[in-house]
Amino acid sequence: MVSNQGSGKPTTRRYSPEEKAAAVRMVRTLRAELGTEHGTVQRVATQLGYGIESVRTWVKQADVDDGNVVGVTTIEARRMRELEQENRELRRANEILKRAASFFGAELDRQHRK
Repeated sequence: MVSNQGSGKPTTRRYSPEEKAAAVRMVRTLRAELGTEHGTVQRVATQLGYGIESVRTWVKQADVDDGNVVGVTTIEARRMRELEQENRELRRANEILKRAASFFGAELDRQHRK
């Protein structure tokens, strides 16, 4: 989060995929040059003016996406969100159909009794 000057309200900056990828490359390059992971994320984040935790998250996710670390890849997470959304929509549609069937069933029952 970046502080909005004067207002005291935090704002969230959106970083492009290119900005994120460049930061990850910089961290990986620095790690290779120094032979250590210690402090690399902080140095790159400070140099770019990005949040440390943002850069740390991007590096971790890139490691998962590249198969270097076990975890849920970006593609898998996106597919999961899509399936969850589809599931919510289907549940809503199913509920509407149940109510409609109940309504029309009751209406037919009333007409049959006449």
